[in-house]
Order: sequence, then structure tokens, then C-alpha cells
Amino acid sequence: MKCANLAVETIPFDDNQFDSVSAFDFLEHIPRILSSADGKSTINPFINLMNEIWRVLKPGGRFYALTPCYPAKVAFQDPTHVNILTDTTHHYFTGAQPLGKMYGFAGSFRAIKAEWTIPELVQTATELSWRQEMSRKRRAKRGALSYFLWDFEAQK
Repeated sequence: MKCANLAVETIPFDDNQFDSVSAFDFLEHIPRILSSADGKSTINPFINLMNEIWRVLKPGGRFYALTPCYPAKVAFQDPTHVNILTDTTHHYFTGAQPLGKMYGFAGSFRAIKAEWTIPELVQTATELSWRQEMSRKRRAKRGALSYFLWDFEAQK
């Protein structure tokens, strides 16, 4: 078994190794910025992690993430949440010109889904039933959802 602290270390696998990578209740625990070991500069662990996820995915590989999201209370209540994501954070990593490029993001993802969701319904990447999708849309319209889903495809 391989182990790494992904806030400061690379994913211990070669390039293009995986068809999919998942991150359930994980991204919010990765700091956005840290001081370097010598204290003379900073590093961007969240950007670096997204680079690593893209690196280890095969072309067309999927990144599937579920995270509590602003403005929901659950995004803030856990004291170990150091990276508060919004419903637009994915724009830093997706599209023709990801905004994260200005901070060192070197990958490219296509957003298949980036949406508010019900965590219990998306533990696998299967499509929601018509009834589940209607429930999700009703709750989203009321602002009653607290988790955001990323389903990205690695563009290489």
C-alpha cells in the first residue's frame, strides 16, 4: 500500500495510471496556500493536488469529487475544513482556459457535471433516476443543498 500526505507530497503513482480518481469529503481539507519549508516563499497545495490528479489520470479519465460548499453551514462547521469551495471553484480547473493556470494549474478538465447535489444519491457515478433528479432540483431551487459534485474528464 502506498501512502502520501497529498497536501505536500505528490501522488505516488506514474503518469496516466488511473481511469478514475475520487475525492469524497476530501478537497475541503487541502490548504490553498502554505509557507515553503524555508519560509521564503509559498506553495499552493490545492493547485498542486489538482495537477497531480490530472497527471495520474489516463486521457479521458474521470475525477469524481463531492464536497461541502459555501454558503452551507456544513462547509464551515468542521474546524479541519481549511479550503472553502464555492459553486464556481471548478472554473479554475475546467474549460478551454482554466482560471487556475495563473496559479500554476497545468492540467485541463472538461466538466461533465458541476452541480449542487444530495450526497446520499451520488456515492457512485451512476445517473440519478427521474424522481431523484427532480428531488435534487427542487432542493437546489430552495437553497436546501449543502454539497457540490464535480464530475470531470481529464483532457490530454
